[in-house]
Amino acid sequence: MAPPLVLLQDIHLRFGATPLLDGAELSVSASERVCLVGRNGSGKSTLLKVAAGMVAPDSGTRFFQPGTTVRYLPQEPDFSGYATTLAYVEAGMGPGDQEYRAQYLLDELGLTGREDPSNLSGGEARRAALARVIAPEPDVLLLDEPTNHLDLPAIEWLESELRGLRSAIVLISHDRRFLETLSRATVWLDRGQTRRLEQGFSAFEAWRDEVLEQEETERHKLDRKIVAELDWLRYGVTARRKRNVRRLGLLHSMRKDRRDERRAVGNVKLTVSEAETSGKLVIEAKGISKSYGDRTVVKDFSTRILRGDRIGIIGPNGAGKTTLIKLLTGELAPDSGTVKLGTNLEIASLDQKRAALDPTTTLRDALTGGGSDQVMVGGQPKHVIGYLKDFLFSPDQANAPLSVLSGGERGRLMLARSLALPSNMLVLDEPTNDLDLETLDLLQEMVADYPGTVILVSHDRDFLDRTVSSVIVAEGDGVFREYPGGYSDMVTQRGRGVEARDKGAPVVKAKAGAGEKSEPATAAPSPSKDKRKLSFHEQHALKTLPKTMATLKTKVEKLAAELADPALYARDPARFQKTSAALTEAQGALDAAEEEWLRLEILKEELEG
Repeated sequence: MAPPLVLLQDIHLRFGATPLLDGAELSVSASERVCLVGRNGSGKSTLLKVAAGMVAPDSGTRFFQPGTTVRYLPQEPDFSGYATTLAYVEAGMGPGDQEYRAQYLLDELGLTGREDPSNLSGGEARRAALARVIAPEPDVLLLDEPTNHLDLPAIEWLESELRGLRSAIVLISHDRRFLETLSRATVWLDRGQTRRLEQGFSAFEAWRDEVLEQEETERHKLDRKIVAELDWLRYGVTARRKRNVRRLGLLHSMRKDRRDERRAVGNVKLTVSEAETSGKLVIEAKGISKSYGDRTVVKDFSTRILRGDRIGIIGPNGAGKTTLIKLLTGELAPDSGTVKLGTNLEIASLDQKRAALDPTTTLRDALTGGGSDQVMVGGQPKHVIGYLKDFLFSPDQANAPLSVLSGGERGRLMLARSLALPSNMLVLDEPTNDLDLETLDLLQEMVADYPGTVILVSHDRDFLDRTVSSVIVAEGDGVFREYPGGYSDMVTQRGRGVEARDKGAPVVKAKAGAGEKSEPATAAPSPSKDKRKLSFHEQHALKTLPKTMATLKTKVEKLAAELADPALYARDPARFQKTSAALTEAQGALDAAEEEWLRLEILKEELEG
């Protein structure tokens, strides 16, 4: 097996008295695709920063192959000191990198390169940061939540771009479909330690459940042994013999191990406060339209939403999804058409931007409104500490300011606030942002079991497939169309996914009322029309890759034939392991070469066509 480009061994790191990393390890070889998974707060981002050299561990070994280039994508990039997005991206390039890729990737991501970084939205900042780390085509890419703030067209473009890179990739993401598409190995960070599975994310959850089940079995065995030893201590000791002293010492040791054991973090308890049942007809919209200046955001849209429906609204950023929700819920009046709301409607909303969170407020006050220890959940009082525990917050965090919370913790807090309100209709705007995979599972179950109506906006394809009964898609030019089923069903019916919004179209944000400021709609300048040619490096790769692929294919066939010998493992286990590893490496190199050749052929056709 090829030596690792990056190797972390026995990494220990404490924050205060709590060990965050307790012997964690990470190994990344050339062209590997590794996903790093774990609960919110388990230390995934910290481990990635250790690998990037941005955080020094208390102890442990960090090794890089000499000459290895590494690029790290943080969750919150720093744009200070850069006049334009192009300057920011070019600053990440090395002496031997292809300079054209900076502008090329910005164009692909819907930016011109002339944007002022201080005025970027969350999605635009994420796109610029992605261009900066991908442009140099480094040996190792460390990506922390790369799909955050991206819309569906950008996520699918990013999948395609990363699959075509020869870089090794370590990926943290809450997007299941994204992880399943890209990963070939999985590292699970749990209670400070790492376990590795030599399969992609699609196999992870079943494997994780087996590990936790085995742990529970071992814990049960230990408990039974402790009970038996306690019975001996009370009734079976006859004299102070050395054997008895040793046995008593073993009992104390077992009890200490049981007491000090770090158990798996529990699950969030998602309980929705139900209001009185709404009428059967929840929303009826007929021919509604909304425009801002010359820009039509919603055009002649009609729908009927009944009690129990689960509606997903999807489309590129700036297509008017939030405006459509505000029209449907009566928060915004249409320019034409009518919206009829059903009877007994109680709406609970989750704000995408977490705008309702004051960073100076404590968790206790954010839930209670201040001056109380009680939270009203479904009309019944509940102590705030108990409610915080339901959402995996410790009692020590009750008086902590919201500014110290991680993104996942802020997401859980917003869920706690929204679900405490009595409702028979949930409006969820990007509810999956920053939530870990286990909490996403529970949110999915809650949406499925909720007796009322759900309208949600999401860019998470897997979550949409698992939760909604129909999707409303932004088709462009203000046109929205409804399709039965989830996201995959929509793609089948429509024949394509969600297209990116026209770069020249202005982004229009819904106005909630007279007191709210609106952002002006500004058209992005059109990108340069200069047509580039294949670089010397790309032309050389197109000529040499077929020969490389043929050599690799021959090697793969030879190794596969050797492994086909049924007696090989019994005869020489070490050779079997070595041959298996070599086959995996050769197959990975062949896949990467074929993807790169295909990418260059398509690029050549586009440039010449």
